[in-house]
This record gives sequence, C-alpha cells and structure tokens, in this order.
Amino acid sequence: MLKDATMPIFSPDRHAHVPSYVKLTKQPIAGGTYRPLANDEDSNACAPSTLSGHHSSRLYTQKSAIRAISDNTSIFISGAGTLPCLPEMVSSGSVSKAEIDNNEQIASSELQPHQPAEQPLNQVVSVCKRAAHTTAKTLSTAGHTAVKATKVTGHAIHTAATAVKNAWHTFINFKAVQLIIKFFRKAYGPWKKRMRFSYAFYAIVFTLLTSAEVVFLQWGMYSEPTYDKGDEVDQTTKILNSVAGQVTKFVSQMWLEQKSLFLVNFVGLGLIYLALIFVTNRFWIATLLFGTAITAFGVANSIKIQLRNEPIIPADFTFISGGDAGNIASFIPDNSQQFVENAVTVVIWIIAICLLLFLLDRRKCFIYCSWRKPFASAKNTVGTFSRALAAVVSVVILASYATNLGTGGSWSNMWAAKQGYTPTLFDAAEDARNNGPATTFLSLTKAPTMDKPEGYSKQKMQAISKKYSKLANSINKSRTQQLTDSTAIMILSETFADPTRLPDITFDEDPIPNIRNIMGTTTSGTMLSPGYGGGTANIEYQALTGLSLANFSDSMIVPYQQLVPTQSNPYSFNQIWTQKYGESGSEAVHPYYQSMYLRNTNYKKFGFSHLYSLDSATPVEHTEKIGESPYVSDSSTYQDVLDLIKNQKNPEFLQVVTMQNHMPYSNYYEAEDVLQSSVTDDTPDDEHSAINVFSTGLKYTDQATLDFLSQLNQINKPITVIFYGDHLPGIYLKEEQNPDDSFLLHETDYFIWSNDASPSANVKLDDSEAAFSSSNYFMSSAAEHMNAKISPYLALLTKLHEEIPAISRVISNRGGIGLGTATYLQSDGTVTDSTSMSKTQKQLLADYKLVQYDQTSGKNYLKESDFMSVD
Repeated sequence: MLKDATMPIFSPDRHAHVPSYVKLTKQPIAGGTYRPLANDEDSNACAPSTLSGHHSSRLYTQKSAIRAISDNTSIFISGAGTLPCLPEMVSSGSVSKAEIDNNEQIASSELQPHQPAEQPLNQVVSVCKRAAHTTAKTLSTAGHTAVKATKVTGHAIHTAATAVKNAWHTFINFKAVQLIIKFFRKAYGPWKKRMRFSYAFYAIVFTLLTSAEVVFLQWGMYSEPTYDKGDEVDQTTKILNSVAGQVTKFVSQMWLEQKSLFLVNFVGLGLIYLALIFVTNRFWIATLLFGTAITAFGVANSIKIQLRNEPIIPADFTFISGGDAGNIASFIPDNSQQFVENAVTVVIWIIAICLLLFLLDRRKCFIYCSWRKPFASAKNTVGTFSRALAAVVSVVILASYATNLGTGGSWSNMWAAKQGYTPTLFDAAEDARNNGPATTFLSLTKAPTMDKPEGYSKQKMQAISKKYSKLANSINKSRTQQLTDSTAIMILSETFADPTRLPDITFDEDPIPNIRNIMGTTTSGTMLSPGYGGGTANIEYQALTGLSLANFSDSMIVPYQQLVPTQSNPYSFNQIWTQKYGESGSEAVHPYYQSMYLRNTNYKKFGFSHLYSLDSATPVEHTEKIGESPYVSDSSTYQDVLDLIKNQKNPEFLQVVTMQNHMPYSNYYEAEDVLQSSVTDDTPDDEHSAINVFSTGLKYTDQATLDFLSQLNQINKPITVIFYGDHLPGIYLKEEQNPDDSFLLHETDYFIWSNDASPSANVKLDDSEAAFSSSNYFMSSAAEHMNAKISPYLALLTKLHEEIPAISRVISNRGGIGLGTATYLQSDGTVTDSTSMSKTQKQLLADYKLVQYDQTSGKNYLKESDFMSVD
C-alpha cells in the first residue's frame, strides 16, 4: 500500500511503549511502501545505521536502551530501491504475503529500466552529486582554515598593537617626556598663529633668485684671459676682460647698449620658475626645485664649455634618459672638482633654507585650494578652478615661449629680437656667450631640421635621380670592382690629430711616425672637422650617411640625438653590404657604453646587426687598458675587429669608434713613457701637461694601428680601412683665443688603405683629389680608391668632392672672411663662400641640399628610385 510522501515513517501509536526517541524533521518522500521491521535477532540487519545507507538522512537518534520490541512494527520503504533486510521482514509475518508480493512487484517494476539510456544518466547524475559533495566539503575545509588563520593573525596583530600601545604609554608617562609634551602644547598656540608670508615677499624672493641664476649661468660661460709677458695691458682692460667684467657688461648693456639680453634670460628662467610654483602650488618647494635644478645646470654647462666649447642643449638630456649620467660624470676634469664641491655646498644651503621657510610659512598653498571639498563653498570652487587654470596656463606659456623662440617670425622670437636677441646657433657656444645659456637652451627645444630648398617636389627629385644615374653609369664604365667584394672598416679614432700641426708646440719625438709614413704611401689628407673638443657623433654621422651638418638648420646641432631617433628608415652606407648579404653585412664595435649618443638605437635604424660595446648583450671581449687610463686601449679594440673578420662568412662593413684618447687627460701613463713637448712660456701648466698626455696616447694609437694593418695584411681577404680623427681635444686654451689659429683647431687627419689581398693595395689617389676632405666624402673617396662601382648618390658625392673638396660647419676668421653656418674649401685649401662659387659648384650644392632635405625632412621620394643602389 502506497503512503503519502509527507507522512511520518513510524506510526506513533505503534511505538507508544518504546523508550523516548527524538523525532527528526519530516523528510519528503517521493513514494514507497511499508515493510515490517526485523525481529530481535536480526535487528542489526535493519538498524537505523543500515537504513541510513538507503535514505538521505538519519531517521532517529537513540537516547536510551531499547526495552521492548513491537511485533508489528512497520517501516516505510522508498520506491527507489529495496532493503537488504526484506526477506527477514517477510519471515516475521508482520505483513501479509500477498501485500509483500504486491509491493515487491511494484518495486521491481519501478526498478526495471523501461529505457536503457536512463541507467547511464543516473550514474552520471550520481557522479556529479558525489563530485559536488566533495568540492563543497573541500571548500568548507579551506574556508574554515582561512577563517582560523585570519583569527590567529588578527590576534597576533592585536597583541602587537597592545604591546606597542603599552610601550608608548609607558614612554610618554616619563617625567622628562611629559615636560617636553607640555612645552610643545604651550608652543603650539603661538606656532599655529605664525604669520603667512606675503605675496610681496614671494615676489622679492622670486626676483632675487631668478636674477642670481641668470648671473650664475652667464658666469660659467667665460674664462679668465691670459696675456703674453710682453703685452702691455692696462688694469682697466684686464678688469673689463675678466670673468666679472664680462658678466657685468652682459647685465649693464641694458642701459649702455639698449640690449636687454639679461631680461630675455630672466623671462625664460622666470617662466620655468612660475610653472613649478603653479604646478606644485607650493612656493618654497618650487623654489627648492628651481634653485637646485638651475644651479646644477649651470655647473654642468660650465664644465661642458670648458671641455668641449659647447653649452648644454636639450638633446644632451638623452644621455640621462639613456642611463649615462654616471658615465658623463666621469668626464669631469680634476681642476673642476673644487668648483663642483662648492656648487654642491650652495645647493645644500638652498635646500636647507627652503625647507626652513616652508615650515615657518603658515601659507602652505600658493593659491587656496581644497581638493577634499573642491565645491563645498564659493571660496573652494574659485580656489580649485584658479589653481588648475594657473598650472595649465603657466605650462602652456612656457612651452609656447620655448618652442617659438628659435623660429623666426614667432611671437617670442620677435619679442626677444626687440630686446637685442640675435641668434647664432651654428656656434652654440658663441650664441650662449652673447645671448645667455638659458636663451640658447630654450631656443633649441624645438629644432627644425632643414629649410625647404627652392623647387623641392617629386618631379624635381625624379629628375635628380635620373641625372646622377647617368653620371654613375659614366663613372662605372671605367671601374672594375664591387664595393661588396671587400670588407670595409671605417675607424673613427677618438681625437686623433697631428699635435705638431699647431704653432708654438714642438716635440723631441714624433708622436705618430708610423701613421705619418702610412699616409705618405696611401690615399690620405686633412679632414675639415665641424667639431673642436667634442662632436664625435656629428663627424660619425656625416661619414656613415654622406650628409653634411652645413646643410642643416642652425638649431640642428646633434643629428644622432635630434634627428635619427625620429626617422623610420634612415640611409647609411653599411646598407650597401646588408642589401647583398643581409644581417651579416654590417657590424659595429665601440668599447664604451652603447647608449652614448643613442648609438644602440641609431645603429639598429641604420641596419647594423650587432653593436659590440662594454654593456651590449654580447660585449666586447678585449678590454685591456694602458696604465691608469679608464678607457679601453686601441690595440684591444683592434683585436675585437680582427676576431670579427676571422669569423665572418662574407665581406661586411665594420663601423669602429675607439675610446683610448678620450678626454680628460690625467696622469694615466708611466712618467718615463710620457712625451715631452716644448711650448711657449705663457702656456699654462695644466694645458702643457694635458698636451703631453694626449700626445702620449697618440703614440700608443700610432703603434697599435701599424700592428693592426700588419695583421690585416696576413689575412687572405680583400680589406680596405678608412681611418680618420674626429676632432681635436679641447685642451689648446691659448689657440682658442687666437682667431688666426681657430681654423687649425678644426683640422684632423685621415687615410684610406687596402691590404695586400685587395686589388687596390698600394693605391694612392692624387693629392689634388685627396689633400682636403670632410667626413661626408669618405665613402665616395673609398670607392674611388678601390676602383669600385658606385650608386647615383655616391656619384653626386664624388662630383661634389671634385668641385668642393671640403664642407663643414665651422667658425673661422682665416683670411679675414667671416663665415656663418657653412665653410667650404677650394682644392688649394683656401676658404670660399657660396656667393663666390662657380655655376657648377652652386648647382651641385643645390642638388646636394635637395637630396639631404628629401632624406631627412621631405617625402623621401628618392627611396622609390635606385638612387642609393649599387649595381
């Protein structure tokens, strides 16, 4: 008989005599039948524990021993299955056999699967239930563990906090501490009522500090003059020519010459100061930042002027962003250490005074502002809006002033011009001396690459491509070799220049006898360098690209930092080899840090497969040094090059930049090895000592270069070396002050040499072709030396070299000619200018400028042609 699913399992009237049991909550039953319970002997078979295996919950909990057993007890059996004790129930006789049979048939019919697919489905459901039960149990355990850990941690924190609190209370209860607390409580009232510094006081501080920084920056641009013993110079002249006299003149020209350049620099620095004030909204914090930063800038600017005759420019900050700040600091000469220490002391005082005034000043915000409740009141709303507006406007004005200062016709340029500003950015040092280093720096924040040449268009560039393709074909008819059949090694030898070329300096021993002999037997000459004391990357850029700094705008001072990083696919001569051999076509070696002048990124843009440096992924292997020198020797660098050549699978282009003779020139070498020079009596001792150390380094370069070429002669591969010095070191202080010697300070030496395995071994071009050159011509000259076929681009450079032997950005008064951004040499070494050139020279120069503009600032139309391709 089926029972209702909600009825109790045991009938209360049948168990009234049974000891007390606790009845569980009713469980829903889907359907089933009653079965008799087992007798006493078989009670274990159908005990509640047994029944629990067939039902989802336990029915009763026993509280005391069973005293009697009913002979007619019945139990409800679910229709979902049968009980193992069913036979015993039948034998007990508590239920009629017909009823049992009937129920068994019903249960059996329910258990028999009518559809075979239901049994696997039930098994899947069962497995899912068990998995869900296991997962829930695991999560429950994890939850209990986490709660327990949290409680333990919270208890530990609470214990620690209590201990600290008790210790603090113990400490402040000391009598001495109580006295201090009472003192500060009494002092807090007056401290809270301390005065707010007035805006008038801020204005005074602003004016004084900005003026002091303008004077400090200008002071670093000058050096004390020297006079020959025979010169009769009156005291007034000496005072006016001194550093103090020149700074005084710079300031006083506002009244004496109506040139307010001091005001132009004051406005430039003042805009920086104001931007810091409004952005931080803290006057004293902004003062601290401004004073510290500008003082540090002035120190660095003075040292760079001393070493390289060049002021700090915006592009120099790529050294810092590239992680080279520590490396740059290593260039500080010994005689500047005291200056640096004094500047550090000044900076410490600035920081201390600003922090003290910040504490004393009750006015924390320069403009009242409440960020927590910006619109709680009209005062808060106005303050919040004013504070944000002032910050934005100050930054916008500063950016507009700086980016327009170097652009003719702009508002800031026209205003500065009315104050006497006359830019001469082709000579940044001279511009900084005349106009102030702050103005020079700001005018270079936005540097236009080139002015657009007249007639530039796609049609014009296509015409130029055809024109010089014909010239290349004409030249190639008489040439039998290919550039890519040889390995070309372009070596930039750091500060290599014949030290005997300058007047008033003689040596008992020739510092460079071997290279002098090599230059006499192979293609060689004098190179016109745009740099003095620095500018290595500029000369290197010209040699790799064939482009000249003389064609760029005055504000394009360092292409490696201002131009190349912004180009997507700049051309360089190593690509002649990579176009044929792929990645194995060119590599570079520089035994210093790869981020200097951004060489790591620039070389990748040029297509070099590897740059081997001190800190590259695969560093240079040979790093030996000479004496106490901090730089890798030339002999070690040459050994790295030899290793690359021995392991190469095909000819390649190798770019090498040495470091051995880099400034400063301290006592690196053994005293007995140092060359001794004779100089005039009025040459300062520091200059004389530096000349001797520098010349000793050249002696080591001379021997290392001879050994290197000898080893190349032992290699049965055609190899051509292009060797050149980039610039003179900035140690010739006396010559710097003599206009007649300024041109000599821009002359270095170069040679092009081929080993015995090369078809061009022992070739020497005539001096009429090679006596004078500039680094942008080196590849075209090397191709001529090697009798190799050339591209239309190299044909242009070849023809241009014939007509204008050297082009550079140089300032010189030689021959009484005042030169601007570009210097041109005739074949006899005399200086000319563009107005005095022949029609052919002017046309070649105009074509050259169009090609350079197209590659750097234009649409790069020549890329669509074969202008750069070598057949």
